[in-house]
Amino acid sequence: MKRIGILTSGGDAPGMNAAIRAVVRTALYHKIEVYGINRGYAGLLDKDFTPMNVYSVADILDKGGTILRTSRSDFFPTEAGQRRAAEILKEYKIEALVVIGGDGSLNGALCLKRLGVEIIGIPGTIDNDFGASDYTVGFDTAVSTAIEAIGKIRDTTFSHNRINVVQVMGRTCGDIALYAGFSVGAEAMIIPEKPTDLEKICEGLLIGKDRGKLHSIVMLAEGCGGYRDYCKRIEELTGVSTKGTNLGYIQRGGAPSHFDRNLASNMGYYAVENLVQGNTGVVICRVDGKYIAVELEEALNRPKKFNEKMYQISQVLAI
Repeated sequence: MKRIGILTSGGDAPGMNAAIRAVVRTALYHKIEVYGINRGYAGLLDKDFTPMNVYSVADILDKGGTILRTSRSDFFPTEAGQRRAAEILKEYKIEALVVIGGDGSLNGALCLKRLGVEIIGIPGTIDNDFGASDYTVGFDTAVSTAIEAIGKIRDTTFSHNRINVVQVMGRTCGDIALYAGFSVGAEAMIIPEKPTDLEKICEGLLIGKDRGKLHSIVMLAEGCGGYRDYCKRIEELTGVSTKGTNLGYIQRGGAPSHFDRNLASNMGYYAVENLVQGNTGVVICRVDGKYIAVELEEALNRPKKFNEKMYQISQVLAI
């Protein structure tokens, strides 16, 4: 193998730059040329390619976002768009493509694989909704960012004797809400994986208030709806002033945590090592502390496993 391409697609995630750095430097170590493809699949279709070298990825390990940038393409999801993308890769003699992104990006990679493109995937999304890997690049940093913000929200919630509903990202996966809520001692969690009994949640909040608790945090995963409706209903049910905060895109930004830097660097390294060994059509996953290559289609079809034990413990500790 003499030349590969690398792109980031979909939502950006802290640690993507660490993965890019690892892919580029490991490839160069093996005397493989690397083309960075700017703006994801849209840039691929526009032939927006940049030859990369050791200096291209210098001093990016601690940077959030992605130096290759990302965007969404309307043409790529079509059959004609995918065929054109495969033709362009062949035209540029790019023998394999490393794709860093979430399930949408990796499904796009699967379509290219079916057209004969050699693919290696790296799961990069703050949502942690990729069932084949225990963790995805960016998740740990997003949780840490949420924890820091909630600490500040709790200060003002305490000062005003309020309930605050904190909405976090994650689409249909409640992991950010669960892990952040567990870490800050949230009094309640509203997540897609569990049925929401708002009256029971409010009963628990009032029991805490009667015991002398002066404030409460309710974690809300975005897959369960908007925080404003919950604030209104909670205030009606409890009679306690209830405010809301949507942490929004701050969860995607910022320097990646040490865990995400290590995760992304290992995944980038193993992505290229699998290419060198001729093992393509796979995604690099972390399972039980080990890095393994899982067949791409199988990985995309593997359901996300909910951390039931963490949720149970959170309910015990929130009394």
